[in-house]
Amino acid sequence: MRGILLLCLLALPSLTSAETILLWPSGAPGSEGKPVGQPAIRTTPAGDQVISNIHAPSLTLYLPPKDKATGAAVILAPGGGHRELWSTHEGHNEAKWLAERGVAAFVLYYRLAREKDSTYSVEGHALPDTQRAVRLVRSRGSEWGVNPARIGVMGFSAGGELAALISYKNDSGIPGSPDPIDRHPSRPDFYALIYPAIPRDMEPFKDMVPAFLACGENDRTNISQGLPELYVKIRKAGASAELHVYAGVGHGFGFRPTLKGPVAGWMDRFHEWLGARGFLTRQ
Repeated sequence: MRGILLLCLLALPSLTSAETILLWPSGAPGSEGKPVGQPAIRTTPAGDQVISNIHAPSLTLYLPPKDKATGAAVILAPGGGHRELWSTHEGHNEAKWLAERGVAAFVLYYRLAREKDSTYSVEGHALPDTQRAVRLVRSRGSEWGVNPARIGVMGFSAGGELAALISYKNDSGIPGSPDPIDRHPSRPDFYALIYPAIPRDMEPFKDMVPAFLACGENDRTNISQGLPELYVKIRKAGASAELHVYAGVGHGFGFRPTLKGPVAGWMDRFHEWLGARGFLTRQ
């Protein structure tokens, strides 16, 4: 089965020559009995690849040249309402940009809880996929040029819900697990919420890892007002956060060559924030 799954993933129409690996080569827990095959892909008129029908969660790797690597890593969780993944402007574009600047990037294809007839749930499957991604990157840090103390998660919309959840629903590893990857911590070292769905039970606390937050002022009220409210809660709790709200901008801006105005520079702001936090200092 492992060989079939790998072949299916490698057969995907590729945006680059980046390598794709499975989070669970022998099959993801909770996906037993699901049809083995590649995810469904549709391409929008604008050229975006939209992914669905995911039963073998995976990471696509974008690794910087060793002479440029900073040791920082970002796992990117695209959005799509937990029904699909808008993987181009909320994943692969950002990953390429980060890798060019010495940051290892990993695009996460997680299982979809709200796809038609799905048997998955956000916290029962999509969140464990995200946790597994952090563990996997941490476990192979020396191989991929990643410092195990500089691994973050960036999520967009529904993917932002996962990035938010993992900021406070994580662990220090599962001692004695027969799977050595599960012995590594699932706690990220930072997280970025880009126009996220904010979990209702999210209550910031002092020891939370630092957060980067961004949205547009014309987004839905629960985001355009909810994210600033979350920022205030984070700061009142004593944790660190940086917030950007872009005027005249709505939902789903992502990262595209066609972006104009200040929002076109949001990835630069994120990169500057990583540097200010010390995540880009080469060792």
